[in-house]
Amino acid sequence: MSLTCILAKFVADESGATAVEYGLIAAGIALAIIEVVYALGTDLVTKLQSLATALK
Repeated sequence: MSLTCILAKFVADESGATAVEYGLIAAGIALAIIEVVYALGTDLVTKLQSLATALK
């Protein structure tokens, strides 16, 4: 194989781009979860504590 063939295959390969896209999607979902937890703040903690108390 010549160097130009190898470079042409490398440029045409999109599997790496797919992995990057999935990484960006995962990062976006993580940021959304963090924002929801931050927005709920202590209210979420009190609800989870009352739920834990009720389950005991």
